[in-house]
Amino acid sequence: MPKGHTATAPAGSGGLKATEHRLANGLRVVLSEDHLTPVAAVCLWYDVGSRHEVKGRTGLAHLFEHLMFQGSKQVEGNGHFELVQGAGGSLNGTTSFERTNYFETMPAHQLELALWLEADRMGSLLAALDDESMENQRDVVKNERRQRYDNVPYGTAFERLTALAYPDGHPYHHTPIGSMADLDAATLEDARNFFRTYYAPNNAVLSVVGDIDPEQTLAWIEKYFGSIPGHDGKPEPRDGTLPDTIGEQLRHVVEEDVPSRALMAAYRLPQDGTRACDAADVALTILGGGESSRLHNRLVRRDRTAVAAGFGLLRLAGAPSLGWLDVKASAGVEVPAIEAAVDEELARFAAEGPTAEEMERAQAQLEREWLDRLGTVAGRADELCRYAVLFGDPQLALTAVQRVLEVTAEEVQAVASERLRPDNRAVLVYEPVDKAADGQPTDSDDQEEGTDQ
Repeated sequence: MPKGHTATAPAGSGGLKATEHRLANGLRVVLSEDHLTPVAAVCLWYDVGSRHEVKGRTGLAHLFEHLMFQGSKQVEGNGHFELVQGAGGSLNGTTSFERTNYFETMPAHQLELALWLEADRMGSLLAALDDESMENQRDVVKNERRQRYDNVPYGTAFERLTALAYPDGHPYHHTPIGSMADLDAATLEDARNFFRTYYAPNNAVLSVVGDIDPEQTLAWIEKYFGSIPGHDGKPEPRDGTLPDTIGEQLRHVVEEDVPSRALMAAYRLPQDGTRACDAADVALTILGGGESSRLHNRLVRRDRTAVAAGFGLLRLAGAPSLGWLDVKASAGVEVPAIEAAVDEELARFAAEGPTAEEMERAQAQLEREWLDRLGTVAGRADELCRYAVLFGDPQLALTAVQRVLEVTAEEVQAVASERLRPDNRAVLVYEPVDKAADGQPTDSDDQEEGTDQ
């Protein structure tokens, strides 16, 4: 039986515990008992995302996520979904820049089924991967791109801003959805090589959280995953580091059939896992995190130049994070007026810093969001995997709340002063046009692609 160690979280995380183990083939296992409800969550993170892709084969990580639901050696076709849902569970998978994850939440007495299913496709997917399943899921992903990106208002905003914020050739320059041309170009052999390279136990972290017997759970994991061989040929992802600031304002105007004018911007912010990133999270919460935020109060309530104004953080571990500004203009309002007000508010915040009341409110909001996440078995399983894969230590998930609460007003002001400037952003301006008049397609955004069945 693999050995492990236990760690307990400090105050702020409810005394949650997690134990860590490693199989002989390299699979990392994290367990966390929670007997509040008779359910168990299984989460499996593979250390592969769109940042690992090469030019000409974008979208392969997301395509393969879909292929993982197309059957394996002992589970045909849609059987993975059918077996989990038939047992009263739920499941899905998603792809991001930095990882691909698969997850099930099961009645506790059905935990063994979920573990067997995940092990079967990790160990034997190639036995079922053929031209038919490849073509089927290629069409599914292309249709997903049409529905979520190409044919909805503001659909390609995230893709456009990412391409502006990260230079050509950077591993984060393209988004997980990939291009139509690259999806068409992907071959069955590309998919098979991708699986052999990245879908190995020593490139994965498995977490199980909930109403579990740790000893029995480990025995099942060893039984089903232990014989799967590791793979040592994985290339390291390309370097994603960039200067702290862009150095200039990058700008693109999009004329499309959208409901209203919009101002969107991406600011280059500190990488995830740093104290400066936590400070940026607090800053963006004060500036644009809800109806009590500065930008909402200024643009929506006071000036009435916008119908919505938000500012959020996309945390990234392998490249600078992005501060995502999204403002939808009121009817008849021009974007320059909104942009001037945004710059005025950001400059004032950088010069004066947050008030004590704003710090307390923002940190309480972030604390609640973190505790809500850790309070569910599925959310905790996901966070344990995230910190294990991206930062090497799943226990960091249990101390994240405390780190946010330790951020000072001076640190928040400093990151705003250094980063929330006009010369450190990529800007996207949407101008509505008459679709019938110019024949342009409409365009949504998401940094994480999922599998829907």
